[in-house]
This record gives sequence, structure tokens and C-alpha cells, in this order.
Amino acid sequence: MSWIGEPGQDDGAVAAAYDRDRATLGYVANFTKTFAHRPAVYEAWRGLNGAIKASMDPRRYELATMAAALRLRSSYCSLAHAKVLVEQLDGAAALAALLDGHGGLDPVERAVVRLADTVAAGAASMTEGDLTELRDLGLDEAEILDVVLAAAARCFFSTVLDATGTEPDAAFRAFAPEFRDALTVGRPIASA
Repeated sequence: MSWIGEPGQDDGAVAAAYDRDRATLGYVANFTKTFAHRPAVYEAWRGLNGAIKASMDPRRYELATMAAALRLRSSYCSLAHAKVLVEQLDGAAALAALLDGHGGLDPVERAVVRLADTVAAGAASMTEGDLTELRDLGLDEAEILDVVLAAAARCFFSTVLDATGTEPDAAFRAFAPEFRDALTVGRPIASA
């Protein structure tokens, strides 16, 4: 589960987060339990992440997020966003392309994946040249910033989960084995 136990007292914000998970997932996610100690931080995260996603093409957001999560070796975020990519957007083909050297992605998507990976690998060592490929492919400044924002936000969330030992939900065990194994790049999936 997590090295951070659930809070002893359940206030309204925590109950609302748990109820939201039960309604959408059918269970309370391990990351929700971790953040239950600081529901205001979790709600701020939801707001920030929602604002980032609102300005991006959903597929581009998921590809950038997945690239960052894989670079960070975040099993939880890799599995969660792969599930979105497969179930809500493109099916298994996009995920296979992402995991198999990016050959099935178009040039813009490959550049998005590279930039997100670079951000997650260490933004302090980046140069303006790291943005050139997306500019040359026709993305405007706001679209490039969107990719950076998605990757940087993933750095926060993935780091919190890994620093607290929060394991990916047991529900991810139902993922196709070839994807599940490839996406479990850090912490193992929870057993129950």
C-alpha cells in the first residue's frame, strides 16, 4: 500500500475523495489514501492537473505523461496512464508504439515523448535547443509549454508516490500481462 498509513480521523474532504474514487474506480486508490493526510494538497493537485489537461489534446497529454512516468520509473503513473491511453483513447496500438521505440507514433508525438522524457530526466540540464524539434514541427509556444507542464507535474505526483512507498493499485494486475510487466518499472503492484 504505502509507508504512510491512512489518517485516523475521516473529515469531509477525505470522505469526499474516497467517495469519488469508489464512484469512478469501484475502490479507493492507494494514492488517494496517501494524500488523505493533506486533502487540500490533493485538491490543489487535481486543479493544477485539470488546468494542464484542459489546454492539451488528450492523447498528447497521455503520451507526455507516460514518457515522464517511464523516465521516473513510476510504476503507478505508468500503469494508470497506460490504462487511460488503452481504454479511453487509442487502444493497445499507441501503447505498444510508445513502449517499442516510438515507431508507431507520428513525428510530433515522438518529439512530445522526447521532450517529456528530457524534462523528467533533469530539467536543469536542458537548453533552449531541447524545444527546437517541436517548434520545427509547427507547435506554438503554448503547446510546447503544455508538454513541459504535463511532464513537470508528473514529476511532482510520481515523486510523492514513490517517496511514500505508495504501490500501484492491485486492480492493475488485470492489465494485459505484456503491458503490465513492461510498465511495472519501479514499485511492484500491490497484492491486495
